[in-house]
Amino acid sequence: METIAVSVLMSIYIKEKPEYFIEAMESTINQTVKPEEILLVEDGPLTDELYEIIQQYKEKLGEQLTVISLEENQGLGTALAIGVEECRNSLIARMDTDDIMVESRLEVQYQEFLKNDKLTILGSNIIEFEGTPDNELARKLMPETNEAIRAYSKRRNPFNHMTIMFKKEAVIAVGNYQPLPGFEDYYLWVRLLKENSVSLNLQQTLVYARTGAEMYSRRGGVSYLIPGLKARWIIYKKGLGKINDFLFVSLVHTIISLMPNKLRGSFYKKQLRN
Repeated sequence: METIAVSVLMSIYIKEKPEYFIEAMESTINQTVKPEEILLVEDGPLTDELYEIIQQYKEKLGEQLTVISLEENQGLGTALAIGVEECRNSLIARMDTDDIMVESRLEVQYQEFLKNDKLTILGSNIIEFEGTPDNELARKLMPETNEAIRAYSKRRNPFNHMTIMFKKEAVIAVGNYQPLPGFEDYYLWVRLLKENSVSLNLQQTLVYARTGAEMYSRRGGVSYLIPGLKARWIIYKKGLGKINDFLFVSLVHTIISLMPNKLRGSFYKKQLRN
């Protein structure tokens, strides 16, 4: 199988479900082209079962799998920043440890970078599912062109994080991932776009993203509301939006955070998805 100069970057923590992690890994190693490296950051101590699964993949993949172990849980932003620094390829593909790649994902994205050497950030659409990929809940379609992405970023995250492939040097140049719980990726994208990085979202589904009631629950309550407002202020200060954009998204964030969970789920699927 052909190998491409891409590092797949993943972060795993103690609450990850082993069966989801296996599905994510299998979808990564069974791509139509083989990533030269899969870099896995262990964000703090894991369960014995997760350690056992990782050891099995070490034996199976050899040097293709790089594992970085953090003694304490640092959070996604810090874990990914460490991972970016350690990746040995200049192209990095993000992947979550509970999602599933379409088998051609890496090949399709790698070819886009070969066609356009100015491209910095590349994403795609996703299908959100619960349980199994055929149980589709919603489709999250993203703006396609660089201009549309820049405009969209003023009020909403313009990329599906688990679909992103980016240039390592560009990400490090703007300060890499930084701790901003729930918004680590959005904060990175606005800093890249502010520096006129060239972006694109392919208008096809390249990842099946796991979601459902548990995800909607995490995005509610005062514990999500207050940090979210603070994060959106930081993003506004670093991004392309104006004060009216910040006020609008803050109002929407507040309403969504205070909704009952069932209503919030319905709102996400009907209003924030396609």
